[in-house]
Amino acid sequence: MIVFEINTPVREVMVDITDMVMQEIRKSGIVDGACVIFVPHTTAGVTINENADPTVREDIMAALERVIPNMRFKHMEGNSDAHIKASLMGSSVTLIIENGKPLLGTWQGIYFCEFDGPRRRKVYIKFLK
Repeated sequence: MIVFEINTPVREVMVDITDMVMQEIRKSGIVDGACVIFVPHTTAGVTINENADPTVREDIMAALERVIPNMRFKHMEGNSDAHIKASLMGSSVTLIIENGKPLLGTWQGIYFCEFDGPRRRKVYIKFLK
């Protein structure tokens, strides 16, 4: 298993981790298999989405903020919105690896989604043969 550490600079941000994952796939030597990318945090997630236009990330974050604003919730830490957003994004994605490359669409990238930063976070990658 591979562990990445990510330092997020602000409360909410989508960090492009595509190149880090691609590098680990190349290093693994796996030709055909899969890889699971898992985020072990309750206020962060991971997703695959558009990687050509950075305004898509901005739109995703703005839409999540409109749908789930940081309002008064019962949870006393003041970050319930982050828990809800992380649940919507999900804690893992699975990539199929074929011919040594992930089967990502032309415009797709992999994003670590921070909703309660700034923090030091972990991302786990596990290869399945």
